[in-house]
Amino acid sequence: MRNRIKKMTLVKALDKYFSSVSVHKRGHLQEFYRINVLKRSALAGKFMDEISSVDIADYRDSRLSTISTRTGHNVSANTVRLELALLSALYNLARIEWGTCSHNPVEHVRKPAASPGRTRRLTSVEERRIKRALQSKNPQLLAIFQLALETAMRQGEILSLRWEYVDLHMGVAHLPLTKNGTARDVPLSWKARQVLKEFAGAVSGPVFSYTSNGFKSAWRALLCETGIKDLHFHDLRHEAVSRLFELGTLNVMEVAAISGHKSMNMLKRYTHLRATQLVSKLDARRRQAQKLATIFIPYPAEIEEKEGQYLLRFTDLDHTVITAATREEAVFLAASSLLRIQAIAARAGKRLPPPGEINVRDPGRVLINPFVTKESVSAD
Repeated sequence: MRNRIKKMTLVKALDKYFSSVSVHKRGHLQEFYRINVLKRSALAGKFMDEISSVDIADYRDSRLSTISTRTGHNVSANTVRLELALLSALYNLARIEWGTCSHNPVEHVRKPAASPGRTRRLTSVEERRIKRALQSKNPQLLAIFQLALETAMRQGEILSLRWEYVDLHMGVAHLPLTKNGTARDVPLSWKARQVLKEFAGAVSGPVFSYTSNGFKSAWRALLCETGIKDLHFHDLRHEAVSRLFELGTLNVMEVAAISGHKSMNMLKRYTHLRATQLVSKLDARRRQAQKLATIFIPYPAEIEEKEGQYLLRFTDLDHTVITAATREEAVFLAASSLLRIQAIAARAGKRLPPPGEINVRDPGRVLINPFVTKESVSAD
């Protein structure tokens, strides 16, 4: 005999889900907000077993066309995806443990396309503006701002820092519990250590006094004061991770160890390097060529004809005399010899004496180019 479905409205199921499941999650506050949104919807008064996939699709479309009172824009696709994910988790639990439904109507409903994610970078002008605004008014908020850029810590991780977990001598801040549910040790740069030293004093207790809501209010007020648009505090984490990659000294795994990212795919989203940084990398070969150009430079030499032979010696370098049957051959042999001398010196890290001046009108003097070819010598 089949078990009978226990009648339960969605609003009661949402309350039960929050009290038995959500409260045990680190993100319970976010789920509280999503549950309240669902409780205000047309679905809330219906029995769980009577809600169909069509009802869920209608909810999805209605939410996507809703204007957010906070932003003034349509509710984002990610917001709706998270609400549907919560609803799906509720149905899976209710079907197995509560017996209030026989299937999950959310399962086969199309989810809104995921947004590409924010790639907002903090500009140098914005960084200076924020520092100037906070320098004398709010040193605590300034310290939090600087720590975010230096450590790539999340807002909650910075606000939950405690002195008993900060070792300024070793340069490490220990996070007993992170968003991923695991502990993490965050290396502190010299600048991060200097920021924390200004607040040092207590042996234990919180480093900062801000609550989550208090900090959000302070951040919004700061943006209004500075006139900076569309900058979320979480964008500073993206900025910090991008800067870690731009150092060019850390690999992906090392950056992940600092930032606490578990997924390499998630980490890729934070590596949108500045175009100027990429230009610098693209021009690395050119800079190397320019460096080589300062090593492999022409040197003057004396050349004379003696008993049917041409003798050539460098005036600024200790080198054996080059002998050849023709002037062209002597110049070519000297060029090959000069290139070898300069290469050996470059490999050994030695500097050759700078070339002296040459009088181009003196037939007994010639300027030897280390990259000269036989064809160019013959042409001359």
